[in-house]
Amino acid sequence: MLKAIEAYLGLRRSTGFAMLNAEYLLRSFATFAIKRGQRHVHTQTAIEWAALGPSLAQRDARLKAVCRFVRHVRVEDARHELPPANHFGARRTRRMPHIYTAADIDRLIEAALRLRPKGGLRSRTYATLIALLSVTGLRISEALKLMVADVTHDGLLIRETKFRKTRLVPLHDTAVAGLKDYLTLRRPCSATDPVFADAQGLPLRYIAVKETFDRLVVGAGVLPATKRRPHLHDLRHTFAVRALQGTPLDRSRSGAHMAALATYMGHVNIHATYWYLEATADLMRDVAAAGEGFLTEGRQS
Repeated sequence: MLKAIEAYLGLRRSTGFAMLNAEYLLRSFATFAIKRGQRHVHTQTAIEWAALGPSLAQRDARLKAVCRFVRHVRVEDARHELPPANHFGARRTRRMPHIYTAADIDRLIEAALRLRPKGGLRSRTYATLIALLSVTGLRISEALKLMVADVTHDGLLIRETKFRKTRLVPLHDTAVAGLKDYLTLRRPCSATDPVFADAQGLPLRYIAVKETFDRLVVGAGVLPATKRRPHLHDLRHTFAVRALQGTPLDRSRSGAHMAALATYMGHVNIHATYWYLEATADLMRDVAAAGEGFLTEGRQS
């Protein structure tokens, strides 16, 4: 079994998947099964191993990792049993995002500019970072990995992101000017220097950015109507929602608009972009109105 697992992991890695969590889970399962004298996957053994997970979500993830492996290996060896992937009945839920208003973002940037030390680079760094995230929809990890060389005349070069894909993100002229002004103040020494750096010139750490952003949200008075606290990643959601609100009404053009947005945001498939259609009540009303119009047109024809 271990040999088959290594072959499976090697194949998946060759196609760009990191497989770190899958490697840990599958090796753990193999050890569990081998102790029972089993060389092939047995459904009951897989379920009992997966059930050792401390939460429903983790039990579900453990079992599905085995299922993915079995679907691959059964092509050559049908003695492996395929467990029912939904045995634990877990359902994925996604936190509804907070959609920032233009005034919210202005207040966040103003709050960032008041960060101490007064007049230091830290305040401009956070103000520029928040502004860039709001106008590009970048993942925070992508922004923090940016090097000076990645700021090109054609836009931002985003290298090997979440799905090992590299893409070019065009920038509006105002965003280009703002980033240029910040880099002039930042005075990087080389093309490999990080765009967003701390006082020692090292790339900003995510945990430090998150903690600072959370304080800025409170200081700027960005308070949602619900109990859900605004998050840093909600800037990406906000960008996507605003882009979708600008989708052409013509159905023949809206598909191309969605595909372009998926590419711009670095989604591996269009389904990840469709999620944003469910992100706000306004978008849901737009979708409902478009559906009603389509059905009305159909009845009239």
